[in-house]
Amino acid sequence: MHDYIINSGIAVVIATVISLAMGPFMIPFLRRLKVGQSIREDGPQNHLVKAGTPTMGGIIIITAVMVTSFLFAGSSREVLSAVLITLCFGGIGFWDDYIKVVLKRSLGLRAREKLGLQILVSTAFALLLMFVLGRGTEIVFPFSGYVVDAGWLYLPFVVLVFISAANGANLTDGLDGLAAGVTFFMVLGLGVICIVTDHGNLLIFCGALAGACLGFLFFNRYPARVFMGDTGSMALGAGVAAVAAMTGSEITLIILGGVYVIEALSVIIQVVYFQATRRRVFLMAPLHHHFELKGMPETKVVYIFHILSLMFVVLGLIGFRV
Repeated sequence: MHDYIINSGIAVVIATVISLAMGPFMIPFLRRLKVGQSIREDGPQNHLVKAGTPTMGGIIIITAVMVTSFLFAGSSREVLSAVLITLCFGGIGFWDDYIKVVLKRSLGLRAREKLGLQILVSTAFALLLMFVLGRGTEIVFPFSGYVVDAGWLYLPFVVLVFISAANGANLTDGLDGLAAGVTFFMVLGLGVICIVTDHGNLLIFCGALAGACLGFLFFNRYPARVFMGDTGSMALGAGVAAVAAMTGSEITLIILGGVYVIEALSVIIQVVYFQATRRRVFLMAPLHHHFELKGMPETKVVYIFHILSLMFVVLGLIGFRV
């Protein structure tokens, strides 16, 4: 495991360098393609200046993860599987972004189309886990160590994990540097779990994910020069879900990704409550926009959510070790 830890550290550096090297070329390229972000007029007014900022920058993240993973662990079936599912979900996000910013259909893929593709891809991955990678069908509950053999119910469970992670990441990606920073901390936690569960090659994949996020943050921090778009957020969500599934930490991921969870819950609560009462719980959902409309500076919201993410990661690791 010592060699894997060293290689994962090198993977962080290489993925960071690839992201940093791609930015100066990819951002002007995306700008020439006029794939600019559209901004909601009912959102925080300070976001209007972000209109036209290049999106689909998730291509940088995906490329850094793929190249680094293949360099250090290209022969590992687990890593190849993780890269493949990351690429597939990134492809769904890319298609959605393309429809929105190139074809100028503001809603992108229809909800049922996006969900259908996510179910199809994650189902295929679940079958791969069960019958090719030998993952088994046990589900481990944090803090108690209680293990349940879910049998065939493991398949829809994994599908739910992937859909939740991908869409949680997507909802979190609403402020400069927010999703990339939150995911960076999550991946660090998953890397520790890889060490504990003796998944050395997946540790290298985590290193590639962490480095890709770190390098992308250089261009995505406030004021952002590029956004990751659905291309990046869905890829990141799938990447962390893949590591969690292969290390048996799917339930723990709910804690590690606590920021994903509260962002998604804020949207669900807002929609359900509004449909029932025609009133809103939050000024705007996801939750980060609520704090902005309360008058909190965007950078402060991001810092608070990053700290909160780190706290969730520590709590998740404690629960996994109990």
